[in-house]
Amino acid sequence: MDVSTLNWCVLVLAFFAANLPFLNQQLFGMIGLNKSPDYIKPIWIRLIELVVLYGVVGAVARFLESHVGNAFNQTWEFYAITACLFVVFAYPGYVYRYLRRQTRRASN
Repeated sequence: MDVSTLNWCVLVLAFFAANLPFLNQQLFGMIGLNKSPDYIKPIWIRLIELVVLYGVVGAVARFLESHVGNAFNQTWEFYAITACLFVVFAYPGYVYRYLRRQTRRASN
């Protein structure tokens, strides 16, 4: 694969990983937290998942970068910008979970 394709793969992976905590009630989409059908995962768990998934996507991106060529050292500015981008990627899932679904419940 060339570098451009790998960049797009990392961006798509980051988008899906950023929205994963908001689109299901399981921990990391795999581990059930509660068997009750009325259970709603708290926001603090979703935020912890978001931070962990940011690290996972960063590790995958670092691995792919080192696989293609030399991995470059990054400073804090890089991590601040990519963390903000990850939060922006999470916005559609947040809107779906906390804004859109609430309006549907209120209208029922």
